[in-house]
Amino acid sequence: MPVLLRTSRSRTSASRASASGHAVVIAGGGPTGLMLAAELALAHIDVAIVERRANQELSGTRAGGLHARSIEILDQRGVADCFLREGRIAQLAGFAWTRLDISDLPTRHGYRLALRQSQIERLMAEWVAELAVPIYRSCAVTGFAHDETGVDVTLAGGDTLRANYLVGCDGGRSVVRKTAGIDFAGSDPTLSNLMAEVEMREEPEFGLRHDALGFHGLSKTESGRVLVVVTEAMLERSGEPTLRDLSEALAAVYGTDFGVHSPAWISRFTDAARQAASYRKGRVLLAGDAAHIHHSVGGQGLNTGLQDAVNLGWKLAQVVKGISPDSLLDTYHSERHAVAARVLRNTRAQIALLRRADDGLIAAREIVSELLVMDEPRKRFGAMMSGLDIRYDLGEGHALLGRRMPDLDLMLDGQKLRLFTLLHSARGVLLDFGKQGGIDVTPWADRIEMVDADYYGAWQLPAIGQVVAPKAVLVRPDGHVAWVGDQSRRGLAEALTKWFGPGGA
Repeated sequence: MPVLLRTSRSRTSASRASASGHAVVIAGGGPTGLMLAAELALAHIDVAIVERRANQELSGTRAGGLHARSIEILDQRGVADCFLREGRIAQLAGFAWTRLDISDLPTRHGYRLALRQSQIERLMAEWVAELAVPIYRSCAVTGFAHDETGVDVTLAGGDTLRANYLVGCDGGRSVVRKTAGIDFAGSDPTLSNLMAEVEMREEPEFGLRHDALGFHGLSKTESGRVLVVVTEAMLERSGEPTLRDLSEALAAVYGTDFGVHSPAWISRFTDAARQAASYRKGRVLLAGDAAHIHHSVGGQGLNTGLQDAVNLGWKLAQVVKGISPDSLLDTYHSERHAVAARVLRNTRAQIALLRRADDGLIAAREIVSELLVMDEPRKRFGAMMSGLDIRYDLGEGHALLGRRMPDLDLMLDGQKLRLFTLLHSARGVLLDFGKQGGIDVTPWADRIEMVDADYYGAWQLPAIGQVVAPKAVLVRPDGHVAWVGDQSRRGLAEALTKWFGPGGA
């Protein structure tokens, strides 16, 4: 993994935190917090993580893989290979259990990477360690007070950290969100699922099942254990699930618990769907589960959080440095809130189709499955579920505007390279495919890379297809297209100023 040469300030507790501070403090060291820390560190921002766990180990499991757009994001930073070596390439889980083959979508990563969250976190923590980000472990943010100049972050035990900005990546029960008084509107749970990895004395009934309770599934893991997903009969149960809870749930569905024993982990999750009314309140921001929660069907939660972090990181870095005005942070909410709202919508739709086994829902599932094997619906839903079709509303214009930039094959100074390699340093890139030296970006030279290059191959977008090749493209650090140019270069200075601050700042 790439190494940023900074002095390490790693800490294992908050005992040395008193009276110290950082430009940005991140509450929560899960995937979202780690990704955000890496993004800020690449921009040379003094960032620290506060994490309640003593180490990166997870009890139980949560997310089970990375979708195509998340793999692209890691590829943009040059670290995707570390994850690909440990994961298993598979096809997208699908929509409401209908498999979606995305191998023919225009991306180098037309698949889902099966990789447990524990492995994802370990690899990300190793990357963050190489970037010399300090982590205050065995500690938690318990509150904060903020004013126009910064945030005083209170830690368990009474220590404090001073920060210019605080970002809550502290999960669905986020202390940061609650302390900020940000509404978490949405729907209460209508079902409760248990998921576990166990051993069984009897041969189980492998496969998927629907009944009056909901949906259930038993499958064999690579280790020979059994992965269980079962809907509980009682919604009222809460808290940490036990082996007895799992045994009772299995018996209610299958008439036996198959002699279940020796759980490696047991997790409980519901279909509660909520979203923060605002992702920002002054100098306090939210990302990941702190900003949105939903059922795990489709595996979109962790991936949405990673993409939150990559959208926010470069913007926050520029504001901290004084390059861009504070208002740039408002675009984080406007762009990412709409994305998560769509995730909640498609998750609710999937649960509605899977919720029960009555005749009407069975018929609806069959019709949806028939539609999703057709090419156009399959490609459209595959692009949605993988995150490849995300478009930020940056106005009218070329089909590329606001979408993720394709990883083109380029010819630069006689050398072949992939476009994503130009994003490894998390800086913006202006690509000129016209006459060399035709664009002058001297006032922004400290913030973006100017690249004169040729390309080969077609310009294609997921769910859209081939698009007209532009003369020039401005790509933001998160890989999304901020400006598409023709020979006139009209609107370029305005786009550079909007996304990278006034020239010469």
